[in-house]
Amino acid sequence: MINKPDKNKTRQARHARVRSKISGTAECPRLNVYRSNSNIYAQVIDDVAGVTLASASTLDKEVKGSTKTEQAAAVGALVAKRAVSAKIEKVVFDRGGYLYHGRVAALAEAARENGLKF
Repeated sequence: MINKPDKNKTRQARHARVRSKISGTAECPRLNVYRSNSNIYAQVIDDVAGVTLASASTLDKEVKGSTKTEQAAAVGALVAKRAVSAKIEKVVFDRGGYLYHGRVAALAEAARENGLKF
């Protein structure tokens, strides 16, 4: 019997490969996405200083939505509003090794619509 590759290990390898090429600075921080089975998390990170500048997740009280995709869009809008209020407009998008599809794409599009440029 052939062993299947572990999906999370292959995702982590993709993420490490992407992270070797992109990094967030104070002028252009990194918008990182982590997606679990039930929740989605987004952080705006300055990698030089090692600090999180803004964050949002489906665990926040402000996030409403009936489907996971709608909740992801609400998280994208919320993290964008928090970043813009912290005077951050331009970010580099880090999809965390996930495909740009579904919840990750919904979060990114909502963040763009609410003032983030990437």
